[in-house]
Amino acid sequence: MKTLLILLAFFLPGVVLGQPAPVTVFAAASLRGALDAVAEDFGADVSISYGGSGTMARQIDAGAPADIVILAAPVWMDWLQERGILGDAPRTYLLGNRLVLVAPADSTIAPDPGNLAASLGDMRLVIGQRDAVPAGIYSREWLQATKQWEALQNMLAETDNVRTALALVARAEMPLGVVYRTDAMAEPKVRVVYTVPDDQHSPIVYPAAALTDAGKVFLKFLQTDESMDIFAAHGFAPVKP
Repeated sequence: MKTLLILLAFFLPGVVLGQPAPVTVFAAASLRGALDAVAEDFGADVSISYGGSGTMARQIDAGAPADIVILAAPVWMDWLQERGILGDAPRTYLLGNRLVLVAPADSTIAPDPGNLAASLGDMRLVIGQRDAVPAGIYSREWLQATKQWEALQNMLAETDNVRTALALVARAEMPLGVVYRTDAMAEPKVRVVYTVPDDQHSPIVYPAAALTDAGKVFLKFLQTDESMDIFAAHGFAPVKP
């Protein structure tokens, strides 16, 4: 790690030899916890703003200062590229995840993943917002692939980020929710009742792009073996080339 920092200090201006510069990160809400743990080992101040990927992208487009952005789906990184925000910054596909159906830990509900409408009765399924939140987009794709979308559209409660959906299930305010595997691992008040097959939605990947030299240093740090081990401990998977 010291060798990496020395090399980065030589090639990137503004980095003190052996000591990285403070960095501001805009990140998808589902990275909370894992990214915090990684940042603790960085060796400089790391300020992280979490939220829905669409919210993070729009804030950066509006001029919010960020050194690096890490989102939960390529669609919002594409949007930033189209808006000219990324410039020549290459994107790195950093992590992968899985989609799961969760219920309150102490509930007795045993849903049929192929017929959620019947399992819900007069209750609702909570997901991220279907057109803006990556977890909601992946959820919609799954429900469309299993031909349940039409029946469930009026039975949804949609949130502005996946952690809000998780919290609603954890508090038993919603009987079922679709979140990431990593979210479920981080919340003892929910239990996984179904893991969605990967081939029933787009691949879940987290693209990252450095917007400044400080962001480039932090992005390199995120890809070290030590950082990837922390992400793996929180349930994230590396993205295969």
